[in-house]
Amino acid sequence: MSYGLYIGKNHTKDGISYLAGYGDEPSSHWLEIIPKGNHEPGETVAVGVTPAADLPGYPSTVKQVSETAKHIRVSYSYYKGMPAPLTNGGLNEYGVAVRDIWSASRKELIAMTPADQTGPNYSDLARFVLERAQSAREGVALIGSLIAEYGHSTYGGNSHLIADPDEGWIIIEFAGGQNLWVAERLGENSIRASRPGYIDEIDLTSGHPDYLYSPNLVSFAIERGWFKPDSGEAFNVNNVYGDGRHRWEGVQWIESEMLSRAQRPGKISLQDVIWAVRTPKLTGDTAGYGQVVPLVNPASSDLRMLWHTQTSSIAAPFVPIYMGVSKIPEEFCQHRYLTANESAKFIDGRKPEAISVVPQAIECTRSATYVFKRLLHFITLHPALYMAEIFSIWEGVERELFSRHQNVSEAAEVLISAGKYELALEYLTYFTSTELYRSLDLAENLTRSLEVRTRALYGFHPDPMPLSTGQIW
Repeated sequence: MSYGLYIGKNHTKDGISYLAGYGDEPSSHWLEIIPKGNHEPGETVAVGVTPAADLPGYPSTVKQVSETAKHIRVSYSYYKGMPAPLTNGGLNEYGVAVRDIWSASRKELIAMTPADQTGPNYSDLARFVLERAQSAREGVALIGSLIAEYGHSTYGGNSHLIADPDEGWIIIEFAGGQNLWVAERLGENSIRASRPGYIDEIDLTSGHPDYLYSPNLVSFAIERGWFKPDSGEAFNVNNVYGDGRHRWEGVQWIESEMLSRAQRPGKISLQDVIWAVRTPKLTGDTAGYGQVVPLVNPASSDLRMLWHTQTSSIAAPFVPIYMGVSKIPEEFCQHRYLTANESAKFIDGRKPEAISVVPQAIECTRSATYVFKRLLHFITLHPALYMAEIFSIWEGVERELFSRHQNVSEAAEVLISAGKYELALEYLTYFTSTELYRSLDLAENLTRSLEVRTRALYGFHPDPMPLSTGQIW
């Protein structure tokens, strides 16, 4: 189950909103900056699921738009029946950020999902928001229009948190093949966690600014007997269309914790948001990466940025990734480690039909995902001994980066204002690459240290039942 957290600007120390979280998948993950794209009339995009999915369906196509936005995202290589590469979201050049999180539909909806379903899946929708939306509200409308025109390929219910510097929205897409969806606005006073995504009571007043939904949301519920308007009860989305569990334990805990921090004189800081992603109560080996997006409007879109960890943020420091970066270090690109189907492929020309999807030159480099994952396993093997120490190191690195990235942003803005645009992008690329390499080297050195200490103090005793961080759900 993935995780998303929206913090409205009235709750933060710096007066800006944040969208944070991670994707919850075991396969390989890699960092990408996708350039702006121009497309010919008549182009289409492949979407959907295959018959191998838990809720099977068939691939289909969606019309491509003439221009797609530059964006930063993390991609991954496997979810059953979903054509790769997949993504849970990221940040685009217009300042729109998106996170994808599971949200279970009621059992009857799952059961009625057509076995030949078509239309965009959860990852397709997240990607389309990054490629096409120029505001959070536009992202919600985009998802709604795509579902209305093409349908939706579901795995049992899903949600997206979409945010820009002015507002956030949560949208839930339901199973069942009925093109049902509903969205709730999150404003400057909101604190909302999705793990899974939820919406409770909504106001059905026509044109209400805080709610959007499919035309059949209410009528279908009445038809099925799930909502009786004459009862006097409010329309509770989770009761009518969801799992009836509302805010799960992890959601209750982190929302309460962040609300408590918001009530302090200093309110919620960037460090608090990072803590909310890193806390072992919510994060472990299941987290494929960590992401924190400050929702701001800088002087140039190239200065938009997010904070990124290549794997679970327990085992990596957050590093700033700028939109203006022209190249990601090879170590942080896709490697064979944990990439689906790579165990049956080669990196040579002996069998052209079975060549690895990973270029040979990339595989020559270290896999950042493997390096950080190895450190994660040492930490979770002996958390009482290692976790606090490693966390203190990450916090020290991040304190330095918080200050340094502000200086880098200001310097790049000066260069852009002076007409030195290419020099500014080169500077941003150098800074981001340098800090990614520093984080990787530090993780390798820490892993060597923990390996020596573990071997001397405990030895290695393979146990078929792995230890975990004690996450709550």
